[in-house]
Amino acid sequence: MSMATALDLNLRAEEPEDQAAIHDLTKRAFAPMPYADGDEQDLVDALRAAGALAISLVAESEGRVVGHVAFSPAVAADGASGWYALGPVSVEPEVQKTGIGSALINSGLDMLRHRNAAGCVLVGNPDYYHRFGFRPAPQCCPGGEPAEYYQLLPMGQPRPDGIIGFHPLFHAAQS
Repeated sequence: MSMATALDLNLRAEEPEDQAAIHDLTKRAFAPMPYADGDEQDLVDALRAAGALAISLVAESEGRVVGHVAFSPAVAADGASGWYALGPVSVEPEVQKTGIGSALINSGLDMLRHRNAAGCVLVGNPDYYHRFGFRPAPQCCPGGEPAEYYQLLPMGQPRPDGIIGFHPLFHAAQS
């Protein structure tokens, strides 16, 4: 496969026949990452099985799934609704740093905005996610998450009072 760029990508919603490719892609994408738990692919499968993938997008290049992003419901302690969690984001190792992850994230965030989402949270590298509008939000970080990597992107709603937690399956995958 040639190096994929955002220009020759087809971004689309996940289809049932993509599930095995997403599982394998996620495993390959996270395998070399020092911060990975090694179960990111199982988390995506569990979220899907629970009906908790609010948005699941793939990037295809040359007929092959080369990227995936998942968004799942998040829970605000103050009862605010409409919050989502971003992640995992997976891109084939040989085409990382070519804009595929950014294209998937931007597309998913646009979909959330069209749904009038309150906002989105994630745990990730602040230097990377700043470009999408995410800002550090340690005051909203649930226990057990690294506060220095916890970030929030409000989408026209006020920042919630208190913690915004990920879907419970995130914690089940880590134990």
